[in-house]
Amino acid sequence: MRRKDGKPKLSAKRNHPEYSHGFTNNPENIDTINSFWKGKSLDEAFSVVSFFSGCGGLDLGLLGGFNVFGREFGPLPFAIRYAIDNSEDAVKCYKLNLGKHISLGDLTEVNYDDIPSAEVLIGGFPCQDFSSSGTKTGFAGERGTLYQTMIRYLRMYHPKIVVGENVAHLGRLAAGAYLKRITADIKAEGYKLVVWDLYGPDFGLPQSRRRLFIIGVRDDLTGFPNQPKPSHHGRYYTIDEALSDLESVESELVCNQSQYFVATKATSGGGQGDHHNRRGEVAYCIRANARGRIQFHYSLPRRLTVRECARLQSFPDTFVFPFTTQRNLTLIGNAVAPLIGHLIGSSLADYLSSARLGTAPVSASCSNHVAEQIELALAA
Repeated sequence: MRRKDGKPKLSAKRNHPEYSHGFTNNPENIDTINSFWKGKSLDEAFSVVSFFSGCGGLDLGLLGGFNVFGREFGPLPFAIRYAIDNSEDAVKCYKLNLGKHISLGDLTEVNYDDIPSAEVLIGGFPCQDFSSSGTKTGFAGERGTLYQTMIRYLRMYHPKIVVGENVAHLGRLAAGAYLKRITADIKAEGYKLVVWDLYGPDFGLPQSRRRLFIIGVRDDLTGFPNQPKPSHHGRYYTIDEALSDLESVESELVCNQSQYFVATKATSGGGQGDHHNRRGEVAYCIRANARGRIQFHYSLPRRLTVRECARLQSFPDTFVFPFTTQRNLTLIGNAVAPLIGHLIGSSLADYLSSARLGTAPVSASCSNHVAEQIELALAA
């Protein structure tokens, strides 16, 4: 069978990757992963509950203990007591790499009495109804009000800190009305908060990815975590710097490197994904919409591999994506970049450690300045 353009049909690439270990049980990671995972006491760790966990990008960032881009992201003093997602693929991938503390379930149906209390609640609540490339239906969408599951947890357990993550377009959709409503609902549960608008390349992420992080601190606590400061502004880490060592690898010598789509043109999405990356620049944003929307390599005549997309998302090479190409790319595109998660985790750890000692930093952002922060997000 020949393709519609008359050229010979290309053979499909490897359907499944080859691997022996997930992230936490890989011998290569023994000296880097979080010491709390090695059977030591969790008494000094800050407890975390993770909603909408996906394959574990934000969770890995908070735990730390990984290397990527020649940089070490050290272990952080967090212990994830409970995680949940409604995607079977995400839960299986999470269990393989991070542990069995994740459950498969629908947060609108689970018994919240079975969820433990924690000092920190994190969650990248679904973005499809707020995304510029999604439905843009807001709260009227099928998943638009799922952030309310996090509100329910706040009402029941009153954690010290809540972190919500979503796409930047949430701050612009309906002139910011949805973001203002979400932040108002969090404040109503007894939290002061700010919105951090973080652009990945400013922090060394080699792709054009911008996300909003809603950071809430319980009203009875003083001070506020410090927003991460850009480390790479004006000297971005580029796609070829991140991927050049993979150019000659076509096998599973590096897990997931043999997996990529052979399509030569996107079949849907208004051309979204028909982008050719350019050497010396950051990559286009890695998206969850797989098959036909995956971008091309900067020099090789093919689309990016699963491992290359994972690397651009800052997942270490020892973090395994165990499924077929399309399923893996969906997990990667939906994830929070672990590098960004680690920056946020470092800030939270510093704040919580100081709070234990009664020396939590006081900043202007701990006042009632959330409206100003939202305006900044809208203007970005």
